[in-house]
Amino acid sequence: MALPDPPYYAVIFTAQQSDDTDGYAETAARMEELAAQQPGYLGFEAARGADGLGIAVSYWRTEDDIRGWKRHIEHAAARDQGRKRWYSSYKLRVAKVERSYEFGD
Repeated sequence: MALPDPPYYAVIFTAQQSDDTDGYAETAARMEELAAQQPGYLGFEAARGADGLGIAVSYWRTEDDIRGWKRHIEHAAARDQGRKRWYSSYKLRVAKVERSYEFGD
């Protein structure tokens, strides 16, 4: 994934998935698709372990862009479902990326 030179912002979402995963994959795919259409969106990376612990990082140009995504009505509905059904716990962190390094392809 190609990101611009810093600074930019990372929203780091770490979650423990619950046993109820019905509809989760479809909603997660929709949220990724919808986020990509929002102003300031730069990219997305995610991984999930066999134990259900997942980390998703979305990248944004500004904090205002992040707040705009948080207020999006469809995203708000997905968050509600996540709290009710799909996650037993989660943490969300917003970080400013000051430097970025790469190795390899």
